[in-house]
Amino acid sequence: MRMRGLPGRGSTCMYVCCVPALLRWFDAIVRWSQPEVSDREVTGAEMAEVSLGKRKEKCENCTKQCIKKQTGDEDSRHHSTEVSAQEGGGAQLLLSACLSCDGCLSEEETLMISQQSLEDLHRVLELNKKCDASKHKVLVVSICPQSLPFFAVKFGLDVSEAAHKLCTFLKSIGVAYVLDTTVASGFSILESQTEFVSRYRRRSHDSLALPMFTSSCPGWIRYAERVLGSLVTPHICTARSPQQVMGCLVKDYFCKQKKLSPEKLYHVVIAPCFDKKLEAIREEFYNSVLESRDVDSVLTSGQVYELMQQRQVSVEELDPSPLDHILGESGEAEPQRLEGRGSDGFLEYVFKHAAKELFGLDVQEVTYSTLRNRDFQEVTLERDGETLLHFAAVYGFRNIQTLVHRMKKGRLPYQLVEVLSCPGGCLSGRGQAESEEGRLDRGLVQQMEEAYTSLPVRLPQLNPSIHTLYQDWLQGRDSPQSHALLHTTYRTLSHSSQKPPHMQW
Repeated sequence: MRMRGLPGRGSTCMYVCCVPALLRWFDAIVRWSQPEVSDREVTGAEMAEVSLGKRKEKCENCTKQCIKKQTGDEDSRHHSTEVSAQEGGGAQLLLSACLSCDGCLSEEETLMISQQSLEDLHRVLELNKKCDASKHKVLVVSICPQSLPFFAVKFGLDVSEAAHKLCTFLKSIGVAYVLDTTVASGFSILESQTEFVSRYRRRSHDSLALPMFTSSCPGWIRYAERVLGSLVTPHICTARSPQQVMGCLVKDYFCKQKKLSPEKLYHVVIAPCFDKKLEAIREEFYNSVLESRDVDSVLTSGQVYELMQQRQVSVEELDPSPLDHILGESGEAEPQRLEGRGSDGFLEYVFKHAAKELFGLDVQEVTYSTLRNRDFQEVTLERDGETLLHFAAVYGFRNIQTLVHRMKKGRLPYQLVEVLSCPGGCLSGRGQAESEEGRLDRGLVQQMEEAYTSLPVRLPQLNPSIHTLYQDWLQGRDSPQSHALLHTTYRTLSHSSQKPPHMQW
């Protein structure tokens, strides 16, 4: 009997390796001129085979003109370039230091990203079906909270029901455990709070202490390291993103609990954006002691939904299964969220914690003031006419450019900035919020926002699972183990030593 299919998107063209996450930041200025060069994905084999010449050709389809600096040295391709582009016959625009046009992905990165695909998941699943048990891998899938509303909207269910149906599907194809990353987000937020307070207290003798920029968005991090360099990198919070905290939890703590060696476990993260693939392959997130990556593969929500379409899955015929918990049966596994519109709410949590820790003030509700647009907002804490804290939430690349320009001019008044490369936040990630025409599906995003806000909020400082893990896994809040597994470093990459010229928009 033929199973009823999911309502679907059309065929999904692949995410071209020469146009990674960074090029999407220019999308507001330079619209894709060919549907096949959208920021969706190509097959792993196609990705690996795209040559530098093909990169140039495809980039020119987008930018109309591309002046490239070519040298014979493979590594020297990563220089800043100036790209002139004209949209719809309008005024000419100068996009300086367009990383994608000069091949911002190395050949090694291109290969590793190409392996993060449905084809590679199929390979692992097929390998597990063979008789040689020595080559079997235990599959663990971690789902970001911002991905669940996508499935809720697509399935026509509430978020909790959608999560349970998705869990059933994943286990039906061979996944052993399905987790959500809310606990990992809590770790990331608590560590960010502590770091901000420390930075604030040393601000008088450390010129690089403030402002502090959040570090959960890999698109922003890649841009900061490759283009902005030392102007920004010392200010980035060292707390690992929720994805990479989850990677440590699964490959270290979870493996020990299940008596598994890390190389026998294949960890997949379902995320709303493609940038998370780039984050997973960072060299900092390869554990040389365990000889394993924290996250083996990142699949976007759209890719997983495509897999369900390929298999003609009927959601109605799926019996709901509860999510697993990192602590086992003793933990709560129902979907929850943290504060923040469509993201993990780093600004709000740090703001409330800093107000209490530094000034003894209890802030119950954070009030935002909109500046340029809804993606550039401020939060201020005042007492007796004095401004104590001044934070900002800056989403989208054009707003990021405004932020950087103010910083260069020495006119940045904020102590903390929550930075996300996607306008609207993580729910708007192009791995789940893109229409068939390659543009942001605003109707879908609005539905996802409504579904996301329906989830119950769990405060990380009140989550007993986090307190248990701090003791059992990390030997305390301030232990060397805690610092090693919950923090990382960011640096200026060598080819970014030349400051890019001013971007004109």
